[in-house]
Amino acid sequence: MIKQNKYINEKKDSGEVKDLFYEYNIGAKPFLKWAGGKSQLLDKFKELYPFELKVGVIKNYYEPFLGSGAVFFHIVQNFRIENAYLYDINDELIITYKVIQQDINKLLDYLYDYQKVYSRLNKKEKHEFYYEQRTNYNLQRFNINYKYYSENWIPRAAQLIFLNRTCYNGLYRVNSKGEFNSPAGDYDNPKICDEDNLLLVNKVLQLATIKAGDFREVQNDLSDHSFIYFDPPYRPLSTTSNFNSYSHHTFSDLEQKELAKLFKFLHKNGHKLMLSNSDPKNVNPNDNYFDKLYSGFNIHRIPAKRMINSIGTKRGAINELVITNYSNYLWEKDKKATLQVIS
Repeated sequence: MIKQNKYINEKKDSGEVKDLFYEYNIGAKPFLKWAGGKSQLLDKFKELYPFELKVGVIKNYYEPFLGSGAVFFHIVQNFRIENAYLYDINDELIITYKVIQQDINKLLDYLYDYQKVYSRLNKKEKHEFYYEQRTNYNLQRFNINYKYYSENWIPRAAQLIFLNRTCYNGLYRVNSKGEFNSPAGDYDNPKICDEDNLLLVNKVLQLATIKAGDFREVQNDLSDHSFIYFDPPYRPLSTTSNFNSYSHHTFSDLEQKELAKLFKFLHKNGHKLMLSNSDPKNVNPNDNYFDKLYSGFNIHRIPAKRMINSIGTKRGAINELVITNYSNYLWEKDKKATLQVIS
């Protein structure tokens, strides 16, 4: 049965002196499967975060391409962040985050019903139920007002989580018409209602301002002592690996260049910046596209496991790019002394 906010109430009534760092270090994890999610890279990312974040100077975190939010969950629970600003151009994603933030108990009720119904079906019936929900999800998108929070957002968010947990490989994919078109997955007992984690996600999202919009929206909310992490749709490595259909908006080389312009603008204004993308040198060692686009910045190449490929044997390790406008030299040079300062 649903616990109805038990965890949150226990914490709220404890009477202890609050410490933002420890209060939010509670084990919340991404609640969606998402192509290109960064969970596997967090240990390496931690080494590449700015020194000012590690010593508690940076208080404001910004993520203009939210997706599953793996980096947000990592940062908000490991560093002394006081405010987070989260953006995505995918309206469905944003309303789901907002529902978890504002109406977690009602959402859990819907997800519990999905879990109960789905678990009683045989495999054929599971597939039929999935496609019924997918058709309804696509048809109902015209009846949703994405600009203003309403009760209609709650079943919509539950439907997205259900589809994400039961579709093929957790692949959120839409066509040019904005229709979700991932096929059904082949699961016996998927965890549709992960109540414990969703309650923890609700807790850490209390720090966040969540907005629908493209990456340029971040400029409207920036303040001092800020760290911005960009995780745009990756530039395709080849014509056969061109998945970046997280929304019906395309992200072509023109958008990659516009993002690079914003990166350089924010750098001149003193913000700490980190950006990830594909490394074209995986398929062509002479392809210097990103080396030229981000010339003058620090370009790190880190190994990552390719998760989305129709051929399992091709899901091997490749390099991804992490570009920063700061150096971790001081941190790495004298890590012991730095840790003493922090403690």
